Amino acid sequence: MRKGEQTRKGIVDKAYLLAGQLGLEGVTLGTLASSLSLSKSGLFAHFKSKEALQLEVLEEAIGRFTRHVVTPALGKPRGLPRLNAMFDGYLSWIRGVSGRGSCLFLSLAHEYDDRPGPVRDRLVESQRAWLDTLAKAVRLAVSEGHLRGTIDADQAAIELVGIGMAYQHATRLLKDPKADKRARAAYDALLQRLRK
Repeated sequence: MRKGEQTRKGIVDKAYLLAGQLGLEGVTLGTLASSLSLSKSGLFAHFKSKEALQLEVLEEAIGRFTRHVVTPALGKPRGLPRLNAMFDGYLSWIRGVSGRGSCLFLSLAHEYDDRPGPVRDRLVESQRAWLDTLAKAVRLAVSEGHLRGTIDADQAAIELVGIGMAYQHATRLLKDPKADKRARAAYDALLQRLRK
């Protein structure tokens, strides 16, 4: 990796960490430059705008999520083993991966839910892709005979994401020591309903 690429990657990594603490809008070029001991002009040479940096940070989050949650699950057998792995990976992601706490996507959903523009558009696209991935995993569980054939896979995907949102609230905000147990109980109850 060339020096310029290393610097750019370092900027994105630092911005990613700061976004988890300050929100993506809170990551200013000035704050980022000073935290990296770079000049604003040096930072600007890598990212021509704050929006370009935000999009790059979002792409980094999408890549990390894919590597941590989706790709390992796809290595599991089709059906419930794969769906279970996706759910386990999702909870692990929300708990915090690589020293990060909470799910950046859930945080950005609040930050960008009514703010139009390319960052919101890409966030929406990524979250629809996650819902589609979950729905496909549910459909595969149906085709493998693990879940009943009359279920609405898209509804199940929404409910799975809802469990993740409640889990983030319980574990990050409320510091509920039973957050993991409660999330797993909600998942088990959903699976039980989907099997009947």
